[in-house]
Amino acid sequence: MATLGFWVLVGLATLTGLGTAWALGANSNSPPFAPAIGANAISTMRAAFLIGILAALGALTQGGSISETVGSGLIAGEPITSLAATAGLLTATAFMAFGVYSGYPVPAAFATTGAMVGVGLSLGGAPVYDTYREILLFWVLVPPVSGGLAYLTATLLRRDDIPETVSVPALAAVVSGIVANVQLSVIPAAPGETQASLAGFLGRFVTTPAVAGLELDVLAATLLAALGGFAFIRRRTLDSIDRGVKTFLVALGSVVAFSSGGSQVGLATGPLENLYRVELGLPGVALLAIGASGILAGAWMGAPRLLQATSREYAQLGIRRSIAALVPGFVIAQVAIALGIPISFNNIIISGVIGGGLAAGSTGVSRRKIGVTLTFWVLTLGTSVGIGFGLYRVLATALGVT
Repeated sequence: MATLGFWVLVGLATLTGLGTAWALGANSNSPPFAPAIGANAISTMRAAFLIGILAALGALTQGGSISETVGSGLIAGEPITSLAATAGLLTATAFMAFGVYSGYPVPAAFATTGAMVGVGLSLGGAPVYDTYREILLFWVLVPPVSGGLAYLTATLLRRDDIPETVSVPALAAVVSGIVANVQLSVIPAAPGETQASLAGFLGRFVTTPAVAGLELDVLAATLLAALGGFAFIRRRTLDSIDRGVKTFLVALGSVVAFSSGGSQVGLATGPLENLYRVELGLPGVALLAIGASGILAGAWMGAPRLLQATSREYAQLGIRRSIAALVPGFVIAQVAIALGIPISFNNIIISGVIGGGLAAGSTGVSRRKIGVTLTFWVLTLGTSVGIGFGLYRVLATALGVT
């Protein structure tokens, strides 16, 4: 029978996880709608409401893979206890709070990953170097890939020989095609699977041969979704370019906010994976629901203030650079979710903003700011490991935990 001390630690760990999810909802999920607000396509309060709903839905339907990586994929041999989870979450939240109040770019994924490695090592666990290499490689590739995609997107939108009645719908087609292949837990899956995509689900109703490894039914459903997205935004831009671009900004912000919730919730729920799923025997969706609730509350309570500030920044960037920053954000976030790799959404967006700026020349791209940002990313990862290691030892000693 569980002791009172155990339930106290369960409550403390849960509250800490909720606090982390709240901070993520208030801060990390705001950028997707900032360009739409800056373009007067949507009001601040309506954007905050949508961010909360969409990010929470993304957390519930896509957050499981990253939650498992953070909770059990970083350390081998020792499960993360409730006290260790609390120490890791406190460390990560402290880094995020420092970033919010100091204005320095502290990536939540770096802080959480480092903190959980630190507490895991402090527990006596063994490093999982293969996982570390995969995560670090992905993180290293994010800036050039995000910046490169943003550069290409901004270049497309700036070309005089391609009207916006073609370029913007073309981007909508790409986004729609990817959305059709996003794996979700709410779509009926094939036997033995837990998630399915809309294209895969529709493809199961038609039997077609595979060509060069591609399933023609899934490809047809993807093309159909892409054509639908193209036609809808094309019709809007033909009626009014301004209205069409604003519609695409709101739609793009919606799918990016959804992806942000799916990629960020695992940073709050991952440390609690062993506690909830093994020690308490609860299904994974129960833990994701806790994280989704925290993200929802954070978005509704904290996002409006940050949205007003960031929307002014995006208004200065212009609509084209804003779109160019968000498109790679959506693509990279979905790839990370599919691979179960924790990521910093701000890392992607900052890289995208820089790439979009380079398409217009070097104006507005500060080398010093890039250097400071990279420095803080490295410092966050390194120091969070040490602080997580030490904080668990301090708490364990104070509470007499061996």
